[in-house]
Order: sequence, then structure tokens, then C-alpha cells
Amino acid sequence: MQQAEDFRTESRELANILADLPEAAFHEPTQFKGWTIDHVLGHLHLFNAAAEAALRGAEAFSSFIAPVQCDMQAGKSILECQFPWLDGLSGRALLEVWQKGAEDCADAFASADPKQRLKWIGPDMSALSSVTARQMETWAHGQEVFDLLGLVRRDSDRIRNIVHLGVVTFGWSFRNRGLTIPEPPPHVRLTAPSGAIWDWNAPADGSAATSTIAGSAVEFAQVTTQVRNVADTDLRVRGEPATTWMRIAQCFAGPPEDPPEPGTRFRVSVR
Repeated sequence: MQQAEDFRTESRELANILADLPEAAFHEPTQFKGWTIDHVLGHLHLFNAAAEAALRGAEAFSSFIAPVQCDMQAGKSILECQFPWLDGLSGRALLEVWQKGAEDCADAFASADPKQRLKWIGPDMSALSSVTARQMETWAHGQEVFDLLGLVRRDSDRIRNIVHLGVVTFGWSFRNRGLTIPEPPPHVRLTAPSGAIWDWNAPADGSAATSTIAGSAVEFAQVTTQVRNVADTDLRVRGEPATTWMRIAQCFAGPPEDPPEPGTRFRVSVR
């Protein structure tokens, strides 16, 4: 699957900016809930391994994820749940192990049947959706690392996988909050990093949609992954339900999460 290679590249891009980082920097807090770079790598490593276990079958996944679910049911946060599994692994040692794990995960998905159904913590999903989610999480959590280090990420058109995930979870964003899913979904027209124009949900009759989102594909991905508030982007959002969607958009599984407050997620300018 090409998406497996996109996930691999996303992981390598994040690894590249960490290659020369001193040990102490791995423990600096980011703008995402105070997580450190160390926490980000541990989270990505755990769920990459979980996805790879899911590929091996339902029994392998259930065995792997059982301790994590037990901790979650005991009231521990998703961050706390990774610590027993990591068993003290941190810093540059964790970076090395996460890198190898990401490569192994990409290798496993590269030869998988895209339609294979995989068990997950939430609903089952296809192998294609699973590895796309791994790319999305790596990209999204990578954003807080780029921000902390004051770096501008040079995105490529592989971000389309993440943008598409953001578009197709329109209904989920409403349903997850117990809200009625409005129809029709907004027309989404975005400019890719390459300059290409990407369209979703354009009216079939060629008429002008009354609810639209237009602008940068990267900024749309930032909003739907909740690494930026829509107010901190230049997206042009018009009408309902587009306006409400951009306030609650959530392309990832789990209970409803609110986006960051305006102005609270940004690239650090002094580094």
C-alpha cells in the first residue's frame, strides 16, 4: 500500500528533526497538554506496535492491548497507560526504538491486503484505514514537536491521506457528540502543497454550494486533527454546517475532544 510508504516517510521526517537533539530536550513540555517529546514518541511507538499486532490477528491484538485497556478502565489517562509498556524507556533510547518500530510497522502494512479487517480499541477498521491513521497520528503529534523546536514543516501531497480522513469523518465529528449529522456535507475545496486543487462534496448538479470550506489543505488537516484552532488559520468557512464542523472537527477516534483555544498552538519563534 502506498499509504504504508507515506506513513514511513512521515515517521522519517519526524525522526530527522530529532536526530541531533540533546537528551534534555526530549523532556521539554510541548503545547499539547504539556506532553514532552518523550511522551509523543512513547505514544506513537505504543500504537504503532498495536496496529502491527492487529495485522497479526484478533487474538494477537487483544493480548497486546489488554493491559492498556485495563489501565484505561481504571481511570488512567492515555498518556499514563504507555508507561508500564515502555518500562522506563525514554530519550534517545526511545527515539531509536520508535524509529525501528515505525519501520517494522510500515513493512508489515506495505504487503498487507488493504481491505483486511483489523480489530481496534474502537470499531474494527480496514488495514488501509489503520495505516492512514498511523500517518495521521505521526503527522499530528509531530506538529507539537515542530512547533516546540521552532521549525516549519515542508509538507508534501502525501498529506492528502490525512485531509481525506478529515473529510470523511465529517459525520463522526457530529455523531461522537450526540448531534444530528447535517446534510448535505459542505463542499471542501483545498489547495495542496504542490498547488493542485482537491475537491470533496461538490454539488452533483454543478450549482454553487451554500456551505463551503476553502483554502490550504495543510490548514484543513491542522483543524481536523486539532493541532490548530480554525481561528488561527486562513481557511474560508462559509455557511452551515461548515462553521459548526470546523469548531468541533475531530478525525481521530475516542471521546469528544475540543480543539485548542485560539492562539495557544503556534510555532515557537525563538530557538
